[in-house]
Amino acid sequence: METVEQLRDRLLARFPGASVTVISNPSPSAQHSLLLDHAHAREIALYLRDEPALKFDQCSNVTGIDWPEKEITETTKVTVPDPAGGPPKVVAQTTKRREPGYLEVVYHLYSLALRQGPIILRLRTGNRADAVAVPSLTPVWRSCEFQEREVFDLFGVTFEGHPDLRRILMWDGFKDHPMRRDYAEPDDYEWEPTPHGDVLAKAKKHYPEKPAAEPAKEAKP
Repeated sequence: METVEQLRDRLLARFPGASVTVISNPSPSAQHSLLLDHAHAREIALYLRDEPALKFDQCSNVTGIDWPEKEITETTKVTVPDPAGGPPKVVAQTTKRREPGYLEVVYHLYSLALRQGPIILRLRTGNRADAVAVPSLTPVWRSCEFQEREVFDLFGVTFEGHPDLRRILMWDGFKDHPMRRDYAEPDDYEWEPTPHGDVLAKAKKHYPEKPAAEPAKEAKP
């Protein structure tokens, strides 16, 4: 099977205007991936499926990831002149910057025909608020249908071109997306028929306080 770098070069040659970036995985698995731009994602997916030398005919897994905004601290070495007239000094300079958050969808592809894989594709949203759409790959691999619905439901990613995009685990009236890192559980749990444990402790704050029972009166002789 081609390396991820070779596959990137093949895709860039086939789609000159596309953006295809290798995302390295430093873990022992070393399963590096390809980040695709939205405009060419579906064309590239079709090519990966139909090209005789590749034949990635199965998408086995679709996963969502939430990457919140974070602060990045970078340290660089700079050369500064010596005020006393001596040789220049090399000092460490620390800068901080904010990296915007985004949502990511990861696809694992295999070729059953050629018995090779996986190839891992990534799609990223513009942010976590109002630019959360990516192209659906369900028109290419039908196995993506329910899994993209799950990512839509739990992470809030909108899949453009999906044939039946609706919640699959949570009910229609449910608010928010439970797999986001900043998701806060409700504490009223009105849907819980028999609250117990920690759920009961939270739910009690929303129950009307019952009046204390009057002591039983002694019967007269």
